[in-house]
Amino acid sequence: MQTVIRFYTLFLHWLDAASPAMMLLVRLYIAHVFWASGILKISDWSTTLLLFTDEHPVPGLPPAVAAVLGTTFELCCPVLLTLGLAARLATLPLLVMTAVINFTYQQAPEHYHWALLLGMILFFGPGRLSLDHLIARRAGHGNTI
Repeated sequence: MQTVIRFYTLFLHWLDAASPAMMLLVRLYIAHVFWASGILKISDWSTTLLLFTDEHPVPGLPPAVAAVLGTTFELCCPVLLTLGLAARLATLPLLVMTAVINFTYQQAPEHYHWALLLGMILFFGPGRLSLDHLIARRAGHGNTI
């Protein structure tokens, strides 16, 4: 029984040691998803405006405003997530966008996946491999930010 307990304890220590890298991978993955979408939008702005007008209009916003806001968030928030800078704040517009896309345009399983990953960052923070963590430690707040 002691061998099982030691193995399990060692396994838990390994998981704890790997968690910063895992949170970094989560941040990089979700940043890539939104960054790629933002790059696609700016590469053909007239099509982007057409899509926001006809395909997936955002309720309550003029198409041009929705296109600018969406593209801005898709290009700025991934940079923040990649750096782990204001990462929790950066998840909020992306979560809202994911919800709007899911409920007004098309429901796709990946939207739930994105929301789950963004929720991990929002609730657990960006992890130790982030500027948020470095800033918190320098400010004397320990590991929380």
